[in-house]
Formats: sequence, C-alpha cells, structure tokens
Amino acid sequence: MMEWYDVGKIVNTHGIKGEVRVISSTDFPEERYQKGSTLHLFQAGKDPVQLTVSSYRRHKNFDLLTFAGYDNVNLVEPFREALLKVSADQLNELDEDEFYYHEVIGCEVFTEEGALLGKVTEILSPGANDVWVVKPESGKDILIPYIESVVKEVNIADKKILIHVMEGLLE
Repeated sequence: MMEWYDVGKIVNTHGIKGEVRVISSTDFPEERYQKGSTLHLFQAGKDPVQLTVSSYRRHKNFDLLTFAGYDNVNLVEPFREALLKVSADQLNELDEDEFYYHEVIGCEVFTEEGALLGKVTEILSPGANDVWVVKPESGKDILIPYIESVVKEVNIADKKILIHVMEGLLE
C-alpha cells in the first residue's frame, strides 16, 4: 500500500494562465515545487492525478504553481480544494537532526528532569528556527524553539522529545 504525504492544498486559481494558489504543509517548498518535480493531486472520489510542476513562485503567503499541460485557468479550476501529495519514496533523506513535521507532531515532550510537559500539536515556522507548540494537560500552550540549546533529544521511534528548560521558557 503506497503511503502519501501532504505537501499542500490548492485553495484557488491565480490569473488565467493555469496558476494555482497553494497553502503549503511541506518543510521543503523549494525542493517539492522545483520545475520538473512530480506531485499527485488528490480529490474526493477520484483517482490521484500525476502532475509535473512547470513553475513555482512565492506570492504573499501562498505558493503559486503551474503544471505541465495545464496552461489555462479552465483546466485547473476543478483542482480547487484538492490536496497535493508526494509518495513515501519521494521523501528526501534527512540529515541526522532533521525531522518531518508529521514525525514530530504527536511526540510527548519531557524535561531533562523527567517531567512530562505535553504533546507537540503543531509546528510554526516564523523565522530562523521552527517553534514546536506543546499542549500541556492544562494551561497555556508551551512554545519550544527548535534550537540545540533547548531540544536535547528527539526519539521518533518512541515519540519522545527531551528538552532542556531554559530560564523563562515555561513562564
């Protein structure tokens, strides 16, 4: 059974030349959307359609894509609300300290002292480093910067993350 991973959702068309507006959920838009790369379009009740990226650019908070053979707004209009995915065998080999969002989300976060802080519910990418949002049993979300001085160990197999609590982190 082929495994699929979301890279984005087509939310609208853009202009008349077949460009689509994508809200991305990939960590690597530049690689995923480079010219010539293969994406699969998933729509409810239909078989996946293989697409080849012919152009990619950033525009405001969206990624804009065009696909080979779909150079007209009327051809891509039906793609609205569809999901773009890649197959598991298209996932890149990651460096030792890199993880996919779907691997980190759901992990339990512990302090070095062994206290459970909560589970990672989402990942924000506001700037230089990602921020992992941790939902505790009660109280406000805890924001963990994904930097070496804080995140000490990530064990994807056991879904556990060990962090060093810097001063001010849990306030």
